[in-house]
Amino acid sequence: MRVMLKATLDTDKGNDAIRGGKMPQIMQEALEKLKPEAAYYGPCGGRRTCFMVFDMQESAQLPPLLEPFFNDLNADVEVFPIMNGDDLQKGLSQLA
Repeated sequence: MRVMLKATLDTDKGNDAIRGGKMPQIMQEALEKLKPEAAYYGPCGGRRTCFMVFDMQESAQLPPLLEPFFNDLNADVEVFPIMNGDDLQKGLSQLA
């Protein structure tokens, strides 16, 4: 299932990770684990935020995928199912 991860980083923990030079490593490790089809970074609500779209085979993947965001960055994390245009069309065709 295609899902979107939204991780909003704690400002103090993010500052520490940047000052300590760990932010690139943390993000690289997240990318290696998630293997996202898309990843975007920017401010949202005044805080550093990343959005990543990835394929999740089962919910048991959540703990190992999300813990680095919680442990290293004290992030607020949301994960929710999403569709691309083809998925939407397929779903809508089943409504008839």
